[in-house]
Amino acid sequence: MFPLGTVLVPSAGLPLHVFEPRYRALVHDVLAGDREFGVVLIERGSEVGGGDVRTDVGTMARIAEAREQPDGRFAVVAVGVRRIRVQAWLPDDPYPRAEVEDWPDPEPGVDHTERLGPVVAALRRALALAAEAGAAVAASTIELADDPVLAGYQATAVAPVGPHDRQRLLASPTPDARLRLLAEVLDDAIEVLELRLGGTG
Repeated sequence: MFPLGTVLVPSAGLPLHVFEPRYRALVHDVLAGDREFGVVLIERGSEVGGGDVRTDVGTMARIAEAREQPDGRFAVVAVGVRRIRVQAWLPDDPYPRAEVEDWPDPEPGVDHTERLGPVVAALRRALALAAEAGAAVAASTIELADDPVLAGYQATAVAPVGPHDRQRLLASPTPDARLRLLAEVLDDAIEVLELRLGGTG
């Protein structure tokens, strides 16, 4: 397991600079196996040194690329594959480990695709405002996948929101619940960004 200060969602990329000895060992073991490891958000504490408080919903990641530096550090690019739930944390020896289970999304409701349109419009508006405010965000012209579950995760990954809201979205029990929450957090983000930009737009 790799606890981080950011939230990884299925389909999103994750660049990592691995320098702690325990995580170097994790990368070695993962590369020797199925190239997969779990990522969870640190709710309280630090990425370095341990002693953190972690969420129990995360994402299984697969290493797409890994380069070991001469000093033993790794440059890793991983991709979120599927959502997981932590059943139990095991001792952090030699690195964080847990018993996990996959947590697949149920099928979305019949009106999900119809309700996705306004959320995508709000996402584009929020991204445009965030870019205007100087944030490094995805282009507001972003196109989402046709698959509604994947589209919800893609929107979650790029929405200009903080890790707490992104974690709530990841942990939404259904695609429909995720879409409702996306609409709420995007409306809030747009309101904050419009205030920050002086009500322009």
